Amino acid sequence: MSLRFTFALLLLLAGNSFGQQESSLQSILADAQKAQSANDYITATTDYKAAVKIRQDVPELWANLGLMQHESGDYEGAIQSFREANRIRPSLYVPNLFLGIDYVRTGKQKEAVPLLLKAERMNDIDPLPSLTLGRAYSSLGEYRLAAEELQRTIHRDPKQSSAWFALGIVYLHQVEDEARTMTARSPDSPYAKALYAEALVKQDRYKEAEDLYHQVLAAKDQPDCMLSEQGFLEILQNKLEDAARDFQAERSAHPECTIALLGQSRIAVERGSPDEAMRLLQQVWSRNAEFITSHSDALFAGMKQHDRNSFEEFLSQQSGAEEIATALKHTAQGNQPMGNSNDGSSSAPLSLSDAERAFQEGNDAKCVEHLRAGLKSGSSQTLRLLAVCSYFSGNYKLTSDTGAELAKIPVLSSAGLYWSLKANEKLAQDSLAQFEQLEPNSARSHLLMGDIYRQRQLFADAENEYQKALEIAPGDTGAMMGLASAYLGDAKIDQAIAIAERSLAQTPDDLETNTIMGEALIAQHRFAASEPYLLKGLHSKPQMLPHVHALLGKAYAADGKGTDAIRELTLGLASDEDGGLHYQLARLYSKAGDQPAAELAIAQMKAIQQKRRQASVIAVEDSHSSNLDDAP
Repeated sequence: MSLRFTFALLLLLAGNSFGQQESSLQSILADAQKAQSANDYITATTDYKAAVKIRQDVPELWANLGLMQHESGDYEGAIQSFREANRIRPSLYVPNLFLGIDYVRTGKQKEAVPLLLKAERMNDIDPLPSLTLGRAYSSLGEYRLAAEELQRTIHRDPKQSSAWFALGIVYLHQVEDEARTMTARSPDSPYAKALYAEALVKQDRYKEAEDLYHQVLAAKDQPDCMLSEQGFLEILQNKLEDAARDFQAERSAHPECTIALLGQSRIAVERGSPDEAMRLLQQVWSRNAEFITSHSDALFAGMKQHDRNSFEEFLSQQSGAEEIATALKHTAQGNQPMGNSNDGSSSAPLSLSDAERAFQEGNDAKCVEHLRAGLKSGSSQTLRLLAVCSYFSGNYKLTSDTGAELAKIPVLSSAGLYWSLKANEKLAQDSLAQFEQLEPNSARSHLLMGDIYRQRQLFADAENEYQKALEIAPGDTGAMMGLASAYLGDAKIDQAIAIAERSLAQTPDDLETNTIMGEALIAQHRFAASEPYLLKGLHSKPQMLPHVHALLGKAYAADGKGTDAIRELTLGLASDEDGGLHYQLARLYSKAGDQPAAELAIAQMKAIQQKRRQASVIAVEDSHSSNLDDAP
C-alpha cells in the first residue's frame, strides 16, 4: 500500500539548491526509498525521521513518514505525522485519507469521519476512503450510512472482496438492530412471531416454529403470504398433504401470493411430477421472472442436491423452460444479483390504484414501478404496499429503505421492521455470496463464513465451513478455535475438546480457546479440570469476561467453594440469559444462610425469564470468540 501512496520526494526536491544539508537530505531520501522498496519499513521510518529533522516544513516528508509508521504498525506515531502534514498543507489527499484510516484503527471513528469524507471529495475514484468510511460508520452503529458508503466502494471496484464482506456484516448488524427494536416495541406482535418462527425453521426447530405459525395465522393483522410460509415448513416436516392444502388455500384467498405457486411447484417435484412443476414455474416466470431467482432458496429448501440437479437438468431439456433452468443454475452457483440499489426516485408518476391492480395480478415488479416515487412522500398505504411488492420482486434494497420509512409510523412500526429486517437478511446473504465468489475456496473465506454461521447458531453449517478451512490450512488456529466453539454449541462435547486440545498444543495461551476448553469440560462435569483453563480465560477481552466468570462460578460451586462461587457468579450475571445463574446464586445464598439475598436472586431470575418469554425475535448475537467487524 505504501508504494502506491508515497510521494516521489527525490523528484519533488530536485533542482532546489540548498547546500550541503539538502545534499544530505537527498541521500537520506534515497536510502528511505530503497528500504521502502524492500518492505523494510522500520529502516524507512528511521530515514524519514532524519529527513523531517532537516526539512520540517515539507508536508510530503511528514506524509511519507506517516505511511512508513502505518506499515510498521505504529499507528499512534503515524497519526502524529499525518496531523503535522495536514497542518502544513490541509489540501493533501494522503494525510487526510490515512489519518482517517488510522483513527479508525485506533478506535477514534468519530474523529475519522470528517477526514474520510474530505478525502472522498478529493478523490471520487479511489475506493479506499468509502471503504474505510463504511467501516467507521458501522463501528458507530450508523448502519444505513455504512451500507451507502460500502455500496459506493463496490460501484468503484466491484471486485473489492473486503467491501462485499463488510457490506454483508453491516446488513447483519442492521438485522440485529431491527430485531432488538422489534423486541422492545412489539414482542408479541404477529410480525415478531413470524420472524421468530423463520429463525426456528433455520435451526431445525420445526415443532416450535409450527406452533408460532398457528398463532400468526390466527391473528387479524399478519404479514403477507403466511400460509405459504407454513406450507414450506410442512414440506420440511414431510407433511406434503398439509403443505399442498395450505398452498392451494393461499392461492384461493390471496392470488397475489406468487410464492404459493412456487410452493406447489415444489410439491410437484416431491411427488415425482416434473412436468407439473415446470408448468407452475412457467406461471411464476410469466408473472415476474425475478421472483424465481430471488426466492429459489424457498423452492429448494431441504431438497437433496441430486434431486435438485435432476430437476434442473429436466428443465434445461424442455422447450420453453431453458431460461428458468439457466436462472436457477445461476443462483445455485452464487451469482444471484444484489437487490436493486435504486434510491427510490422515479420519473414515473405515483399511482396507487395501478399498483394495487398489478399486485393483485401477482406482478410485483410492475407494482413497484407505480409506487417507487412514493418512497419519501407516500402515504402509509403506499409504503406498506411498496414494501411487500419490492420484497417479492427481489428489490431488497428498496424494501429495506421502505421498511425503514414505514417503521417511523407508530401503528405500522412492526410491519416496517418486519419487511426491512427480512430484506436486510437477504442483502447480507447476497453480499456474502459475492464475497465467496471473489475468494472461492480460500481458507479465509471459509473461516469468515464459519464465524457468521456460528453466530447465527447454524452450527452444522459452521462446522462444515471450518473443516473446509482446515483442509486448506491445517494449522489455522482461528479455524480450530471456531470449530471447537461450533462443536460446543452443537453439543458435540468430545469433538470440541479434541479440536481445542489440538489448537492449544500450538497456542497454549490462546484465551478464547482456553475458555472453550473450560466450558466443554464443565459440560462433562469435569469441574476441577476446567479451572486452569478458565483462569487463563479471565484475561480475555471485556465482552467475554462475564461468561468466563459465570463458568468459573459453576466450577467452584460444584467443587464446594461456596464463597468463591458466589463472587464469580455475581461477576458473571451480565451473561445470564435464562435466569439460570441467578437461580444457582440463590441456592448458594440459601446454603450460606443469606435468605434476603437468595430471595432477591429468585426475583431477578423470574424477571429474566419473563423478559425471555417476551423476546419473540432472535437477534444475531455478538460472538464471544471472533470479531466480524475486522477487515478480512
